[in-house]
Amino acid sequence: MSASHQEANRPHLKRVLGRRDLVLLFVVAVFNLNVVPNIAANGGVTIWLWIISLILFFWPQGIAVIELAHRYPGEGGVYLWSKELFGDFHGFFSGWCYWTNNMLYVPTVMLYFVGVSVFVLGPGHESLADNKRFAICTSLVLLAVLATLNILGSAIGKWLNNIGAIGTGIAAIMMIVLGVIVSSKTGFTMTMADFRIPHDPRLVLNSFGVICFALVGLELASIMGDEIENPQRTLPGAVAWGGLISGFLYIATTLTLLLAVGKDINVLQGIVQAVSRLSIEVGIGRIVPLFALMLSISIAGIGSAWLGGSARIPFVAGLDSYMPAWLGRLH
Repeated sequence: MSASHQEANRPHLKRVLGRRDLVLLFVVAVFNLNVVPNIAANGGVTIWLWIISLILFFWPQGIAVIELAHRYPGEGGVYLWSKELFGDFHGFFSGWCYWTNNMLYVPTVMLYFVGVSVFVLGPGHESLADNKRFAICTSLVLLAVLATLNILGSAIGKWLNNIGAIGTGIAAIMMIVLGVIVSSKTGFTMTMADFRIPHDPRLVLNSFGVICFALVGLELASIMGDEIENPQRTLPGAVAWGGLISGFLYIATTLTLLLAVGKDINVLQGIVQAVSRLSIEVGIGRIVPLFALMLSISIAGIGSAWLGGSARIPFVAGLDSYMPAWLGRLH
């Protein structure tokens, strides 16, 4: 099938994603508060790793996304770019790898949601996170809700992304404020010496990989290119603002944990326990369920963003007849 014929057969998609929607999409897709304890546990050097990763990985990624989206606007993102530059096979293979990678990531998001949502119920319900039946049922219900909203289209699905981004911001600000209050009362748990780069940099290479993984996601909006209002003008500003906000939140929350809790962070207990510890020191332990609620909303938004964005790959592959045609009609 020729490219012109493929384009002629593409359905008209409503352009419902404005700059505000894209900025919020980038924030909820890129910034994941749950990975911060794992990174902060490696000490003050992680702040320098964040800065290095932002300069050498995150911003070049954003520049590449802007340039490719400008040259090849349309639905498909990495699938479309690879197909236009290297041919049909490379396009399909790139899209398939991207889709399978994200579909394996979405179940992890569901487990994050299970682990955090039990704290919304209040003290004494934490053990539910270890209940297999509860975990499976909660994950399936959330997955069904996310899939239904995104099948109905971006005009509806985008609202969960937007609300998730707002929940992300509120949760991050709550943690930062608690950290500032605790540090002002008890002092910092770390000194400038703790932020020195170690003599053996191999000790922190695992953190560098986790940080780079945490900073992916700026390409997500381009997969929905046909649904963006004036993408060539809207996307660059949205990538810039979304990247700035996400980078700031990552550095600020990591620094908060290091200065208020210290590098001896219990990674397995996660971010909710860290905030619980801070809130108890301040004397407002009742704030934990509210924080858990905001974080649960944030995680639901993360799942919606990655599920909805990745779903466009089989959609455009179905339009191009590389996958069953009904996938192209589903949208």
